[in-house]
Amino acid sequence: MADSRSQSSGLRALRPVAFGADPSGERMARIRRSPHFKDGVFQNPGGAARIRPSGSTRDLAKIYFDKDSRSRRAPKGAIPVHPTTLADISRPPATGLRLTWMGHSSVLAEIDGHRVLFDPVWGERCSPFPFAGPRRLHPAPLPLAALGPVDVVVISHDHYDHLDLPTIKALAGTDTLFAVPLGVGAHLERWGVSAGRLRELDWHETTKIGGLTLTATPARHFCGRGLRNTQHTLWASWVAAGEEHRIYHSGDTGYFEGFKDIGTDHGPFDATMIQVGAYSDFWPDIHMTPEEGVRAHLDLQGGEAAGVLLPIHWGTFNLAPHAWAEPGEWMEDAAGEAGQTVAFPRPGEPFEPAGTLPVEAWWRAVSGPVARPWRRPRSAGGVAGTSRSDLDLAGER
Repeated sequence: MADSRSQSSGLRALRPVAFGADPSGERMARIRRSPHFKDGVFQNPGGAARIRPSGSTRDLAKIYFDKDSRSRRAPKGAIPVHPTTLADISRPPATGLRLTWMGHSSVLAEIDGHRVLFDPVWGERCSPFPFAGPRRLHPAPLPLAALGPVDVVVISHDHYDHLDLPTIKALAGTDTLFAVPLGVGAHLERWGVSAGRLRELDWHETTKIGGLTLTATPARHFCGRGLRNTQHTLWASWVAAGEEHRIYHSGDTGYFEGFKDIGTDHGPFDATMIQVGAYSDFWPDIHMTPEEGVRAHLDLQGGEAAGVLLPIHWGTFNLAPHAWAEPGEWMEDAAGEAGQTVAFPRPGEPFEPAGTLPVEAWWRAVSGPVARPWRRPRSAGGVAGTSRSDLDLAGER
């Protein structure tokens, strides 16, 4: 037995630190008690999610390595980053709510006197290795230390483009708290975050931080950082509710009917931060298209076009076969058809949902023509009555 324990300890020591740590002990016991953990893995709402159901690995490789495809998946020039300063985000928001998109899914939300940092990724690559993996298409708008004090860091799941080792290690030296889904705390503890600063939640569980209420809500995705994906860490979307305002961060998710329930239980929202990039027909159940993102927002708002939608999970890393600027173009079309207000800030550009919104299509200055395969005649069904299979190629802008 002693030899077995020694061998297990040795294997953990050899595991690259960026892989994090597997849950164990009481943390694993709590995972096993979760109603969402069955047959040794966490379960998705609506059944198992298809990750690569259509086409083959060879088909996907052809798309990724095709010269024209590579050209479309990167900007033609420097992405315009807003010159954010500490002064920009040190003054309290006049309306009580301000959002600053830092790129990809990283958002600083200042809500009713609290500062919440969602999925902070300041690293150069979303990868366990500093020399390989998807590299940033634009720099972080400002240094992490220039954000000033943050009350809580909220993590949606443990993939590298949402849970970044160098960023977490830097934040581990501060006083901030961390709200994470079940099991994710094991990674953070290995990286220097003390257990007392962790709030580890299952879906539908809530924690209070001052006057702010954070609730982990369902999402349709998956998890994993190492070579062996045990599916022992949960993925989540999040609701943050202050005394006056409510916001929602989707994390990564495919579209599912549960958005309606989240809206019923926790909405309506002043703003939603919705994943709309890195979608593909190769993995239709784990990421949303912009059209599905609009549909999700409407579901969260009780079926009405209300609040402000902030598109996230695009423009920072090249993670899918679609054109780099396609999520922005498609979102503009889909939201316009639905009559939904959308904010299009440059990375690092603060805005208040109740104030003047950034709406310029800034990406067009650094993108080539974007084919618009989602274009089709308007119908009485609107956004909610369409699917990607309905869409026809309508040329380029």
